[in-house]
Amino acid sequence: MNTLKEVDPEIHQLIAQEEIRQRDSIRLIPSENYASRAVLEATGSVLTNKYSEGYPGKRYYEGQEFIDQVERLARNRVKALFGVDYVNVQPYSGSPANQAVYLALCQPGDPVMGMALPFGGHLTHGWNVNFSGILYKSVQYGVNRETERIDFDEIRSLAHEVKPRLIFAGTTAYPRVLEFDRFAEVAREVGAYLVADIAHICGLVVGGVHPSPVPHADVITSTTHKTFRGPRGGMVMCREEHKRAISRAVFPGLQGGPHNHTSAAIAVAAHEAAQPAFQQYAQQIVKNARALAHALQEEGFRLVSGGTDNHLILLDLTPLGVPGRPAAQALNRAAIVTNCNSIPFDPRKPFDPSGVRIGTPAITSRGMKEPEMKRIAAWFGTVVKHMDDEDLIQRTRSEIAEFLKDFPAPGLEHV
Repeated sequence: MNTLKEVDPEIHQLIAQEEIRQRDSIRLIPSENYASRAVLEATGSVLTNKYSEGYPGKRYYEGQEFIDQVERLARNRVKALFGVDYVNVQPYSGSPANQAVYLALCQPGDPVMGMALPFGGHLTHGWNVNFSGILYKSVQYGVNRETERIDFDEIRSLAHEVKPRLIFAGTTAYPRVLEFDRFAEVAREVGAYLVADIAHICGLVVGGVHPSPVPHADVITSTTHKTFRGPRGGMVMCREEHKRAISRAVFPGLQGGPHNHTSAAIAVAAHEAAQPAFQQYAQQIVKNARALAHALQEEGFRLVSGGTDNHLILLDLTPLGVPGRPAAQALNRAAIVTNCNSIPFDPRKPFDPSGVRIGTPAITSRGMKEPEMKRIAAWFGTVVKHMDDEDLIQRTRSEIAEFLKDFPAPGLEHV
């Protein structure tokens, strides 16, 4: 980044520091990952210079002969990965992708259903401070208090009571498999559209380690980073019958010109996801999550729902008498990066919750496997149980820095 260093040394320095932070920390936030150097190069390309309102072959500006090919490649590659009828890669992120679905399939005031945020859902699934809870009549479902798993009896009862226009099946802090077939059964019973938000598990679906929503959902939304390892973007997939409504909702309904550099990076990520190595990576994510979960249980931690089936683990720190936020802050000082998180039926406030959310995508991208999960769990336990021992935390940080030298961070080989 020599040019950036010359033009704006302040920003250059901050980026360089962030590169070092990502290189020298165990990144356990389940929504984060490492994009490849190829994805980063596409994201930082001259395609950011071009304005392209419309869709391939139907643009409002001239000079689209290469942009159209880029967007078609992205759409066709994602379409082949998932086996869907239609793909739109123009949404700027996962939230606008979900907003497009509401715009395409609902009218303001329509009843909708989604998982409540405190139980592991997403803001755009009908939470009251989000547009989805403000513009639509949102009914929220949760998990069973005993099992801490999705309560389909509750979902069925609520759906028959309110007759929602659409039902969202998607989560941000749920460590178990999403049973799309059971969601679809309820949706059919009440005449609702089923929307699967697979932002977190997109790469796991592609890798064959999580059931696909394609046979069951009318519409599928996703981000393009997280387990998919692409750029920060969004996409919507749907059946042929919804193609026109979805495409019009994205443009001109919500957006102007797409971010062409992001479209190119999505195409690169989809190409990478089509390689055999990606399946091995997805399989290892789940193996690592299960190994890490088991090791954390041996360290004395309570896991919400008792374990994990995917990339994500939700820890309840209540038995240790430790709140989630100070635990996450102490872990960060030791170069273990997590986020505090509410747990089901959490008695604490969302900004000061009882839990910590962790995941294995980023560490799996660095080549770590089951043996490394035991070491991470040991460091994790040491820090959380001795949060006030700053000397110990700094010694742990030094041990982690040495440990990470054997696991290069993708995209940061130059650092």
